[in-house]
Amino acid sequence: MTLDEFPGRQLPTPALTPAPTGAVADTVREYYGRTLASSADLKTSACCTDTAPPAHIAAALERVHDEVMERFYGCGSPVPPALEGATVLDLGCGSGRDVYVLSQLTGPTGTVTGVDMTGEQLAVARRHQQWHAERFGHANTDFRHAFIENLAAAGIEDGSVDVVVSNCVLNLSPDKPRVFSEIFRVLKPGGELYFSDIFADRRLPPPLLDDPVLVGECLAGALYTEDFRRVLDRAGCADARTVTASPVDLGDPEIERKIGFAAFTSRTVRAFKLPLEDRCEDYGQIAVYRGTIAEHPHAFDLDDHHRFPTGKPVPVCGNTADMLGATRYAAHFTVTGDKSRHFGLFPCAPAEAAPPRGSGAGLLLTAPGVPAAPAAPAAPGAVGVGPPRPHRPVRGPGRRVR
Repeated sequence: MTLDEFPGRQLPTPALTPAPTGAVADTVREYYGRTLASSADLKTSACCTDTAPPAHIAAALERVHDEVMERFYGCGSPVPPALEGATVLDLGCGSGRDVYVLSQLTGPTGTVTGVDMTGEQLAVARRHQQWHAERFGHANTDFRHAFIENLAAAGIEDGSVDVVVSNCVLNLSPDKPRVFSEIFRVLKPGGELYFSDIFADRRLPPPLLDDPVLVGECLAGALYTEDFRRVLDRAGCADARTVTASPVDLGDPEIERKIGFAAFTSRTVRAFKLPLEDRCEDYGQIAVYRGTIAEHPHAFDLDDHHRFPTGKPVPVCGNTADMLGATRYAAHFTVTGDKSRHFGLFPCAPAEAAPPRGSGAGLLLTAPGVPAAPAAPAAPGAVGVGPPRPHRPVRGPGRRVR
């Protein structure tokens, strides 16, 4: 099975322009290819996972080769559910840790392709392909040496991918608008982008990109949250959702001196290739989660303020209805109602405004002119409730497979 065997809406393929070069790309190659010997060499928590992964991902990680684990850097766990049989693309795959986790979750009927520009990292990933194939009982991984700004040059066809993931890599790109344009080109209609990365609370001075440590630590290239929203909108996605967010602890005094004027957050975000509206509109629709995703028998969290308890009818805006009913999640939801009758704006607010579960959506900000819903009591440990915890490194699960 190859990536170009899947039919989908065909979009114009961009010309095979040269891959990005220059100081930033050279810095990234040097930092991740030669400067860092392992994740222990990182100076901040930005490129480390925030918390222990879910049990099923932790189990998959235990089956990943020790060298792959040691040479991997990431700021989250960008592994969405319902992946069996899916075609998955990992941007900036590095040593291949997430590729090998996804290989287990997609199973023998799925495929996982990793793209990275750093040859040293890909050498680690490829060195252990056969080892993982024998351990998993199937061979469904592929690694391509290419730039994420030019996926056509890597042979990734239009409308050929179900899910695109990325783990703390998009901030390293010198041409982020082109990356997002490429992502939505290769996604199938209804496909999902699910990624973790570092965001800043303001636009950062361009001269910071001359500092190899600030670039390599995923800070100098961090996207201002509002510019991210604008870039995504221009790429064709009007509504992306924050799944989790936590502040980054810089830790290192010298890095704090250079860039401590800005606040950084590690976020996991999901977005879909769907014709969504730029506001959450009310059409009187209801969504019911069937409880059929194995790792989520009791509830499904679409984002940090949309929880769907199994069997409970939840009012949703038109965008949320499409995210659940016009994607691979449709098999796990019953969505009732259409868009033939409009009731105005849906009462929507993101986690920052502390809305009740099941209210409307939005990436980072409450829509202008729409008052935030009053806060509701939340169960202990509920996502998006209470002050965020500092983002501190967890270097991975305890035992390693050699």
